[in-house]
Amino acid sequence: MTPTPSTPASSAPGPGAPTPGSPDLADRITGSLVGAAVGDALGGPVEGYAPEQIAERHGGRVRGVVGPWNGDRWRTARPIAPYHKGDGHVTDDTLMTHALVRVYDTVRDHLDAYAVADHLVPDLMTTPRWIPELEAEAIPLHRIFLAEKWLAARLHYGHVDPREAGTGNIVNCGAAMYMAPVGLVNAANPAAAYAEALDVAGAHQSSYGREAAGVFAAAVAAACAPGATPDSVIGTCLDLAKDGTRAAIEAVAEAAAPHRDFETALAPLRAAVAPFDTVGPDYRAPSLGARRPSRLHSIEELPIALGMLLVGEGDYRRTVLGSVNYGRDCDSIATMSGGLVGALRGEAAIPREWSKTVSEASRLDLHAPARVLTDVAREVFTRDVRHRRAHESAFASLTAAR
Repeated sequence: MTPTPSTPASSAPGPGAPTPGSPDLADRITGSLVGAAVGDALGGPVEGYAPEQIAERHGGRVRGVVGPWNGDRWRTARPIAPYHKGDGHVTDDTLMTHALVRVYDTVRDHLDAYAVADHLVPDLMTTPRWIPELEAEAIPLHRIFLAEKWLAARLHYGHVDPREAGTGNIVNCGAAMYMAPVGLVNAANPAAAYAEALDVAGAHQSSYGREAAGVFAAAVAAACAPGATPDSVIGTCLDLAKDGTRAAIEAVAEAAAPHRDFETALAPLRAAVAPFDTVGPDYRAPSLGARRPSRLHSIEELPIALGMLLVGEGDYRRTVLGSVNYGRDCDSIATMSGGLVGALRGEAAIPREWSKTVSEASRLDLHAPARVLTDVAREVFTRDVRHRRAHESAFASLTAAR
């Protein structure tokens, strides 16, 4: 596969100036956040299982919202995770994404690792919110996974430098899964999204987990550019990604190229990413080398999400259902791929019956975070232009002929 070259950040069109017929900034932000939440809810009930197990449990491939894997025994079947996954409930991927939007709403500027310590962690620890999988109000800290609870342990209790707090955490997709807002605030400027997400994710992750956060944010920003395609998004990722993350994306993209049906792509995509994935063949029984820092490896979720974007050719149903039926950490895979399609195509790409079901079942207004983030993105862009022009003026003075 030869990806389409990405648009250089310096020449990328700014937010607010869509080409005729393409989604505008607000529509792309809405599509991305709603698309990510719907993908999350569709993938949640089959997370952790292999494609064959999913097909056996559901009498074929999942084609929409399904119920909990263990039916009415969802509270007790897996005591370590007593969550009502299924029936349209979003998981911690969406809870963390919405929390990051609230941080942007407070700061109303670019974020860094200190924003995570000063705003995200208190939000997770102090304010009760409706948690769909608990069917109750609780502080989000009571729902998020252990790799996200690390934020509270390191930053609130350990007082670790936020820029280094991610070191020592398990290396997984925990930071990448909620980085879409960073890409959206930096819409059409993937290099800036990559840099900002790396800074933000430093409080949470290290190694290829942190790298994946930067690359996913860049992919979302690239998807927002007028005229963007799945190929151009992959091209941007390959331009920016480093080490095993880049190699894994390249390998999965090559494997995805011949396929236009996720059914035939499931095994080839898994085979392509397997050499870079440390978890191993049994997702629920990770290998001894799982989730440790390395320059040679990659998280599985981001390359597969990008591969499904190619297989689905940017169509929401095909892309997200491929991500869901892939299994393993499929709620995060579908969160990422759904967010990318939404950024590419806008909200109209997302089946209305799915978004309505997820919103009602989760008791969440999926559009409210998008309205907030659109306002923030416009404010940040205006400020960035002012700063850039001031820099241009100062540099011109420095280089003027004497």
